[in-house]
Amino acid sequence: MFLEKLVNSRRSGVVAVETRDDDAVFFYHDGGGFRQETVPFTPMLLLSAPEQLEDFSGTAAVSPFDGNMVFRFLAKFPTVSEYELALKHLKKGRGAYFVFRDYAQQILQQEETRLFAGMEFRELRRLQFDLEVRTTPGFDFPNPDRAGDEIVIISMCDSTGWELALSQDAMGEKELIETFVRTVAERDPDVIEGHNLCRFDLPYLEARAKRHKVRLTLGRGGATPKKRSSRFSLAERIINYTRYDLFGRHVVDTLHLAMMYDVSNRDLESYNLKYLAKHFNFASEERTYIDGARISQAWEEERALLLAYALDDVRETRSLGALLSPSYFYQTSILPMKYQDVIVRGSGTSLDALFVSEYLKARHSLPLPEPARRFAGALTRADEVGVFENVWHCDVRSLYPSILLAEGWAPSRDGLRVFPRLLDALRTFRLEAKDAMRSTRDPAEQNELKALQGTFKILINSFYGYLGFSQGTFNDYDLAERVTARGREILTMMLDFLTSSGANVLEMDTDGIYFQPPAGVTGKSAFQKRIQGALPPGIEVELDSAYAAMFSYKSKNYALLGLDGTVSITGAALKSRGLEPFQRRFISRLVELLLKRDFASVPAMYEKMRGEIERRELPLADLAKSENLNDSPETYKRKLAAGTGRRSAAYELAIRSKLDFQAGDQVTYYLTGEKKKVSVVDNAKLLSEAPAGERDENVAYYLNKLDELYANFKAFLPEEKSPLGI
Repeated sequence: MFLEKLVNSRRSGVVAVETRDDDAVFFYHDGGGFRQETVPFTPMLLLSAPEQLEDFSGTAAVSPFDGNMVFRFLAKFPTVSEYELALKHLKKGRGAYFVFRDYAQQILQQEETRLFAGMEFRELRRLQFDLEVRTTPGFDFPNPDRAGDEIVIISMCDSTGWELALSQDAMGEKELIETFVRTVAERDPDVIEGHNLCRFDLPYLEARAKRHKVRLTLGRGGATPKKRSSRFSLAERIINYTRYDLFGRHVVDTLHLAMMYDVSNRDLESYNLKYLAKHFNFASEERTYIDGARISQAWEEERALLLAYALDDVRETRSLGALLSPSYFYQTSILPMKYQDVIVRGSGTSLDALFVSEYLKARHSLPLPEPARRFAGALTRADEVGVFENVWHCDVRSLYPSILLAEGWAPSRDGLRVFPRLLDALRTFRLEAKDAMRSTRDPAEQNELKALQGTFKILINSFYGYLGFSQGTFNDYDLAERVTARGREILTMMLDFLTSSGANVLEMDTDGIYFQPPAGVTGKSAFQKRIQGALPPGIEVELDSAYAAMFSYKSKNYALLGLDGTVSITGAALKSRGLEPFQRRFISRLVELLLKRDFASVPAMYEKMRGEIERRELPLADLAKSENLNDSPETYKRKLAAGTGRRSAAYELAIRSKLDFQAGDQVTYYLTGEKKKVSVVDNAKLLSEAPAGERDENVAYYLNKLDELYANFKAFLPEEKSPLGI
């Protein structure tokens, strides 16, 4: 009901849309069962002047839009081939033109239709699968191009509760793949999910199917996958992956969902499926665990155990998808985009599609985006470092959107004021959804409403970022700068109030402050009202959390001890995935001891790990690093010879091993030698080649790593408790 008020869809129950020749095909899963609808597809683009198509040899229907912005004319073409011919013509000419990214966006805009409109998430048919594969002895990671690295199990389940484990117990690899393909067609899912699906399972399955000349008809109507290299932005990182498109279905990688979640929550130490299941509390107590390095051995010696492990993998993938997918599902129901595009294209692209769609519906001209430029950002700093007890956190609810609404600001080229209208509507609908969530007693309805209000929150918080989005049609860098300036003013007001009240401010980050309350203040509700009184109208503060303790290491790097005893760590300096496992474990335990003010146990814990390294008692895997080969060893050698590459321990080991390492393989190694300062490249050794008897790791090197790490935390310990010599 909330979504229909925001964006109207002429169709309900549409789960996918595709083009077939010059037609658009809508796929439905609704109360009437599964069906298809075919309508004519007339591709379109926007022109800055009709003269741009004067010498065009094809057919085009050009009509004017209202307004005087750059793209004032709509051109429609009777066929896809005519449209593609027009694109070639326009590339040779002068003048700007506006092209929509894909056909699905065009169809959904023209037909005023949204996928999943009128549906609830639980109605979506989601199928999960996972591969278990052999690895040829001597290698750390399987490679589909090696003959012996076969798929031995394909486990499957879906959102109805159905489960199946196919294995080479009863068939060879070729029949295993064929049976999987038939089963997907029989289950007919709308979505295929997997964890690390796009970088492992689908590429691996594709390669093995090709080896056996099996057609991988995983799309509807017997269509085979289409793939291309793609990437998406994840905060400051670019994630490269292979994108797969299945006709009539969506491909969702739950690894991507976890990465997206971590951008805003920053509380994940790993994206490993087993870790995520424990972190989100859906790991079963009966869950079967097998180390990845033992999969081949388990297939030979503990097959029943491996089959149980494989089914547990897909069950956890199903649970992870059910937890992290709903917000994208509901975004899809208001955006003119495919489901998997909503997940990976980012909030800027999603909002732009929404704004542009509203302008097309009004037949109004569109502007060119402003060129990108830098502008001043948020106020971020750590005022104190150390361990602090009784820490509260307050923040401004949706700070930047609240500023935009309170001030009535809109992008300068948004003449129809679509931006503030949609922002205000989303805020209103979110409050209505939250109220409805609190009032209903139906658990299923509560979950749906929780996901819905979470979706609105995500979109609301994306409006500010859109202003500085370089590809945003209505971006506005001056307005973005005004919003952040106002945000800094408001956060400074909060800071000044807290400081004058006697609070001890510890950390400030964008829209929130961690602080110790003034002496004698115990009531959060009353203190929140006092903070609120120091802020301007339209800006709402929330004193949302209290913690037993906080360890502030440096700006954006801290740990919190909840009142229930749970520890959460934020910041790369405290939980970098670039550290060796023993270092991550050491930091995690040390931070927990600091938070609990158990300073006396810290030196003992340090000395214990030091002794374990000296006596070679730590598992070598705790000392080892793993790296992926992005290029083949041959490409690496060519780059070195050309002077465009740098020596790498992982590649040198792959080459020296004489094994058939390929791009995509993982290399795990540790260091040998006797000195604490050694060349990593020249002293690295494959973990798989570690001697079975006497250990040969570089004790001095690893002791030095531990000592340097410990020295970084010495200042946070009472001096008399620190170990000598550090």
